[in-house]
Amino acid sequence: MLGTREPEVYGYETLADIDDRLRSLAAEQGHHLLHLQSNAEYELIERVHEARAEGVDFIIINPAAFTHTSVALRDAMLASGIPFIEVHLSNVHAREPFRHHSYFSDIAEGVICGLGSQGYDLALQAALKRIHR
Repeated sequence: MLGTREPEVYGYETLADIDDRLRSLAAEQGHHLLHLQSNAEYELIERVHEARAEGVDFIIINPAAFTHTSVALRDAMLASGIPFIEVHLSNVHAREPFRHHSYFSDIAEGVICGLGSQGYDLALQAALKRIHR
């Protein structure tokens, strides 16, 4: 839906566009980027569990509506022990009050919101810096 759903809020760039760009940026730094988009909470939780078993170094996550509702995904992120950055395309703090609370922000390495798809680029840059510490 990205690129067509509320483009005035989320922009016109598609998820495939963002994924392609980030894969290229990661490859330039000698890293491999894995990507998952799902509207099913259990799939996200299972992927986080798999990431731990695979030795994933860092996660960039846009929990979307799960930001405000998913204790289960929060618990999976905590259990994984994998550092992560929370990203939101829109400025969630300038939107409806129910969007102001995040179950992830307090356990994230950082939070980026309101910068559109550029937030993913910035999150990747920050993640790579932290991996190379």
